[in-house]
Amino acid sequence: MQKRTRFAIYRTYATASVAALLAAFLTPAAAQAAPAPTESQPVYSYAHAVRESVWVDTGLDADRDERNDRVAADIVRPREPARQGRKVPVVMDASPYYSCCGRGNEDQKKTYDTRGRVSGMPLFYDNYFVPRGYAFVGVDLAGTNRSDGCVDVGGRSDIRSAKAVIDWLNGRARAYTSRRGGTAVKATWTNGRTGMIGKSWDGTIANGVAATGVKGLKTIVPISAISSWYDYYFAKGAPFSEFGPDWLSFAVQSDDASRHCAAMERKLIDGAPRSGDWTPLWTQRDYVKDAAKVRASVFLVHGTQDLNVRAKHFGQWWAALAKSGVERKIWLSQTGHVDPFDFRRADWVHTLHRWFDHELLGHDNGIDREPMADIERHPDQWVTSNVWPPSDAHTTTLYPAAGNRPGVGALGLSKGTGTGTGTERFTDNRARGETDWAARIGSTTPEKAGFLTKPLTSDLRLSGSSKVTVTATPTTSTAHLSAVLVDLGPATIRDYAHKAEGITTLTNRTCWGSSTKRDSACFKATRVKKKSVDYTVFSRGWADLGNHASDRKGVRLIPGKAYTITLDLAATDHVVPKGHRLALIVAGTDKNLIEPPSTTPTLTLDLARSSVRVPLLGGAAAFARATSGGTN
Repeated sequence: MQKRTRFAIYRTYATASVAALLAAFLTPAAAQAAPAPTESQPVYSYAHAVRESVWVDTGLDADRDERNDRVAADIVRPREPARQGRKVPVVMDASPYYSCCGRGNEDQKKTYDTRGRVSGMPLFYDNYFVPRGYAFVGVDLAGTNRSDGCVDVGGRSDIRSAKAVIDWLNGRARAYTSRRGGTAVKATWTNGRTGMIGKSWDGTIANGVAATGVKGLKTIVPISAISSWYDYYFAKGAPFSEFGPDWLSFAVQSDDASRHCAAMERKLIDGAPRSGDWTPLWTQRDYVKDAAKVRASVFLVHGTQDLNVRAKHFGQWWAALAKSGVERKIWLSQTGHVDPFDFRRADWVHTLHRWFDHELLGHDNGIDREPMADIERHPDQWVTSNVWPPSDAHTTTLYPAAGNRPGVGALGLSKGTGTGTGTERFTDNRARGETDWAARIGSTTPEKAGFLTKPLTSDLRLSGSSKVTVTATPTTSTAHLSAVLVDLGPATIRDYAHKAEGITTLTNRTCWGSSTKRDSACFKATRVKKKSVDYTVFSRGWADLGNHASDRKGVRLIPGKAYTITLDLAATDHVVPKGHRLALIVAGTDKNLIEPPSTTPTLTLDLARSSVRVPLLGGAAAFARATSGGTN
């Protein structure tokens, strides 16, 4: 009902706008008979577009210079609509990377002419959408490029940077023609309807702004985006890196910010201790808790093999949005941290165009009635799902059991299906990781415990998030745990572990939109980078065993005492095909993915008190059929 109401409002606006445009060319009778459009067309001049910059007052003074911080918003908008008395919607990308690091596969940065006006924007958004009747706004987050303030890495200043611009676009905030002083300026050229888009940190800001419930933000397109900053740095106390958010702040801040933001950097250091304990800093940067405030629709894109912004981020955000009834669409690729422009370019541009047309212009193009999910099942081979996760995906509990050899057990629907003592032991080895474990899962090795199903007699699809509960007894006062789900069998996959994370960049270019001498719409083409494998790790989770009693605070362990903890595995959508095996591996430090503990523990797993809950299509019955060939 909410979606239909919003669409009705947009359609009224869109029909009126098109009627105004057609009136200049058609007779009154013909104009009245014109059908409602289903796709915006490139009818406006990109070469003669208005290019301007404004500085929006955020109401904060993070750099403590006794002046409100102003963030720079560089604007490219079609000139013709304003002359005709019509207003346009906005596509916006708020980023910390416009000057330090660049955007996209070619690390593009903003460029400016001699008068300080933006002459080159990264990515294709302005080239493609401005001729189609949209404005594009590129916002420098506070403390970066031409903005005042300090970088606070997903906190109040970051989010306010973009929210203030949306408020200005809707007449609720002030902006000026310069960073200091200047003339007040209003956004008279826009109707305020805004769609935010961006990859990684940029998409994270879109999530965070949407979680404020700001009016005027109609849709967001977060790509490989963080949903809770704690989960970017820790997994239940286990650190992913020795560095905290202060390092990111240092990497992107402007020279001005580096001179004036020492107090903010100290807050980031003190507020994010490497202990892995949850602090108020993380509460402020947790957008999942505020999903109920989201008014915007969400078109989410994520790589299921993203080991930078891990797939847990999209899973928990998606589930929270679903609970709040938010209109949603999702693409799940086999890539790592890669933009869809670089793994499915033509389909991506077409789909994004239709999404923005529907959400911002109100075009009845049917995209809201199409399947909710696109899933890359094999490299460059996509399937759809009407609802995601599918309604017939049921949480099914599987149990590990000891086998005939140490460290090589069974995985099934019943406890104690294997032989042995009902325990497994392994010793943390920080030099080994998930690929080492999976490659030797059928062998007794000291650093892991593996549990395998029988070869499957039919395909088995896991769709959603899994949880692994283990009861473990450590020999030392600290211990980290890893759990991974593995598809054992030959396959050809995207080479997500390669530095390009599943793509190869070519030398030829493809063009998407209009170009100028200073802003080309042509970008290097890419193709899939494949790899033949004997196993595929498709979902992962980690934890510090010291966080057994609390997700938010760890304690030192008592050697020889058993502890029970649940590890949250990343969301996925994977089919283990007929003839393959599904496997669970439990181990200690996952090399290059989590930091090791301060000691080197040996852990004993109590298999009778351990299990894994997986989202299976068809539930337990499907698992029973696939592992026995029977109907029960």
